Amino acid sequence: MVKLVAIYKMPEDVEAFDNHYEEVHSPLAASMPGLIKLEVGRVYGTPMGESDLHLIAEMYFDNQEALTNALSSPEGRAAGKDLRGFAGKLVSMYFVEVV
Repeated sequence: MVKLVAIYKMPEDVEAFDNHYEEVHSPLAASMPGLIKLEVGRVYGTPMGESDLHLIAEMYFDNQEALTNALSSPEGRAAGKDLRGFAGKLVSMYFVEVV
């Protein structure tokens, strides 16, 4: 199993960000073919105190091929375009093998 992990820094307008994420972006991401599970966590701090992070999203797929196919699908391209538009400077993404 593999996952695509998206880590979002704290946006300037949290309410607007959250509304867009929940109403537009998350449904786009959830529509990608082959997606097994979409898990989103809201960062509320660190062992050392506050954090500059806001959300961590994890999208699970059976294997690397399924992830690649999902990203290149029309749904994946739509989610990517939306992501660049509302969170391009806030997000970093990683391909992760679940061990």
